[in-house]
Amino acid sequence: MVVGNGAPYSSSKGGIVQLSKSLAVAWAKDNIQSNAILPGWFTTELTAAIPERQKERYQLISSRIPAGRWGEPEELAGVAVFLASPASIM
Repeated sequence: MVVGNGAPYSSSKGGIVQLSKSLAVAWAKDNIQSNAILPGWFTTELTAAIPERQKERYQLISSRIPAGRWGEPEELAGVAVFLASPASIM
């Protein structure tokens, strides 16, 4: 979900997706995989003040998330470990 003046941030996320795809194609012949983790809204230093300072924005964003809440950084650890492990090889 794009809100406000998020064009630079959103476009950088799109760029990361395309970079990961390009690297995956380029490196496949060497059996090297490329993955990217691009989570939605997570509580970070960048977003920590939003729930208190921008209550309406926080509620709007949260209402569009299927879980109804923002993620926590620790919740990404399992995904990162899996992608870095031999279990992720196709």
